[in-house]
Amino acid sequence: MKKILPFLPLILMTFLLGSCAVIGGIFKAGVWVGVLLVLIVIGVIVWLVTRGPGKS
Repeated sequence: MKKILPFLPLILMTFLLGSCAVIGGIFKAGVWVGVLLVLIVIGVIVWLVTRGPGKS
């Protein structure tokens, strides 16, 4: 047990820092999904405005 104790913080840091990278990847993917949704919404609004009443 005394041989493992000095390496315990290193082992814990390996698991904790690895999960940070995964969460960072998820947030990057979420940002791109958000950007695409905003562009789609803006495109629909522009399409509705240019279509307007009285225009066929």
